[in-house]
Amino acid sequence: MNMYQLLESTAKKFPDILYLVREEVTYTGFIDLVKRRAATLHDAGVKSGDVVGILSHNIPAFPITLFAIWYLGGKVLLLDTNLTPFEYDNMAQITKCKFVCAEKSFFYKTDNFTFIDITAEDGDVNQKLKPAELPDSEIATLSFTSGSTGTPKVVPLTHYNLTECAKSLLDMKQWISSGDILYGFLPMYHVFGFAVEVLATVQYGAGVLLQPTINPKELMADFKKYRPHVIPAVPRLFEVFRNKIIDGIKAKHKWFLFSFIIKHQKFLSKIGLGKLVDKVKQPVLDIFGGRAKLLVAGGAATKPEIENFFVSLGLGFIQGYGMTETVGPICISKPCKGRVPFAFGGPTTNNTVEIRDKNADGVGILWLKGNQVFGGYMNNEEANKGAFDERGFFNTGDMVSMDKNGELHFAGRKKQVIVLDSGKNVYPDELEGLFITIPGVKNVAVFEHKIKDKTVSYGVFSVEEGMTMEKLAAAVAAANKKVASYKWVTHFAMTTDDLPMTSTQKVKHHIVRKNLIEGQYPIRKE
Repeated sequence: MNMYQLLESTAKKFPDILYLVREEVTYTGFIDLVKRRAATLHDAGVKSGDVVGILSHNIPAFPITLFAIWYLGGKVLLLDTNLTPFEYDNMAQITKCKFVCAEKSFFYKTDNFTFIDITAEDGDVNQKLKPAELPDSEIATLSFTSGSTGTPKVVPLTHYNLTECAKSLLDMKQWISSGDILYGFLPMYHVFGFAVEVLATVQYGAGVLLQPTINPKELMADFKKYRPHVIPAVPRLFEVFRNKIIDGIKAKHKWFLFSFIIKHQKFLSKIGLGKLVDKVKQPVLDIFGGRAKLLVAGGAATKPEIENFFVSLGLGFIQGYGMTETVGPICISKPCKGRVPFAFGGPTTNNTVEIRDKNADGVGILWLKGNQVFGGYMNNEEANKGAFDERGFFNTGDMVSMDKNGELHFAGRKKQVIVLDSGKNVYPDELEGLFITIPGVKNVAVFEHKIKDKTVSYGVFSVEEGMTMEKLAAAVAAANKKVASYKWVTHFAMTTDDLPMTSTQKVKHHIVRKNLIEGQYPIRKE
């Protein structure tokens, strides 16, 4: 079964259930919109096998166009809306992308591909146009996972990978049912948003409430009006919600009473004061619309106190782990006795994990194998050599341990990927490749660092004599403009000493960071 066939199967089971909730479009109506968009794209020249980009916020046209490309037998290049024309051109050339369906605000002059207005109205269904007969081994999506410049890693995911991930999401069936509303403000070009808003909804016959912004007022208005059942978000947003809730209770001088009742709710319910507990909880639950059953966190680690707070309110809270290479959630936390917050669970159905090279604390490298694990990076044999073993297990490069419940705990990254508080990934190799071309820079190390309790991308530059902090700052600022703003390095230090290197002439990032903390490098003053 390919992705369009999965949609068609769900539409037959749940024809009258809303898929696009805000727009009041049922699954049957959505199929019609997909066929109309397919006719438009066909007339524009899109044919089976073509790579077609989508560059859009979370608007209805995104999923409509996504399924229309699959209807025609095309491959979808998922494009981050935060990048630059320089990056889009590079990504299109690498993937041989011919068309990009985008909102008009993203249009620019380019010779690399043809823009198609994703918001344009479609005509009638072309009755002669039939869905492509695609085997599930065909590529469905292409995503960049190591930056968009230099020599990036491009992840091709097949229809089989996607449909198997959709099946594995049935592991959450105690919380999700057909007809439920899943909130959709996470960008669909990112694997977390894609898995929840496209795969989970179509698998369950649920609806998606698309929201293109992260304006708190709009989120709260949506919660009040549409009352979603499932809310996915990065941990940082759940932390913001929790803090605002607590601040609001404290402003009414009710925090002591609230925290006392929540802490002792089991005892209070046992002695017949359950209604009091419910009365205290309800105003907080009403913030999310009053029907929320499940909060889903991913993209970064959730602090235990955040998870504990929402669980104490009676909400389900799932912490997931995944990568683009695994179509997102390949491990999810599961309800179990004595569950430890901060765990991200075990493997979903038809997937397997192994922890290798454990140290004395039981921490080792996480390896994955399963139906939703990709088959290898596109045209990058060098990267594939170290990515898989002879048994087909994929090396995540992440360090984990396992508790008595069989749940995994994140312990750190062997790879140097920087995960910002927003959940966005920054790849040091990409930035170092940009900065090393600056005249006067001998070498550079970019790594994750904390500045005033905020995770940032930090750079330490080894420079030639005569380079000043002012010259370097100007050159770094110019280089930053070639990539998305969330990747920018605005905190850095400079030294004329050589950076510590391995025998294979790779920078020892952990030593550089240690030297920085110990004050060995002059730091740029903001």
